[in-house]
Amino acid sequence: MVEEITPAELQEKLAAGEDVEVVDIRQKRAYERGHIPGAENVPFAEFTTAVAEREWGDEVVVACPVGQSSVQAGRLLESHESVDEGTTVASLAGGYQEWDGELEDA
Repeated sequence: MVEEITPAELQEKLAAGEDVEVVDIRQKRAYERGHIPGAENVPFAEFTTAVAEREWGDEVVVACPVGQSSVQAGRLLESHESVDEGTTVASLAGGYQEWDGELEDA
């Protein structure tokens, strides 16, 4: 089951230097206008292919505009055979509309 993580919880993890892989599934233009520091852009349309082509960390947070498509992407990631059973997958609750932390430009 895809968990939810609040923006504040994610900010705390990132500030503490925890090894959290943030995947931004918005379109490239939106990502380039500003994204969570360290986030990698894998647009939702490319996500299915990307899941099989790469290795994933132990903790992955998927971010989208409002926190809905990130749940779908998280479910896909969680259920894929190439993802370890021990991998924690979370959706950013409320997505970017709730994020009030710093943003990084591309």
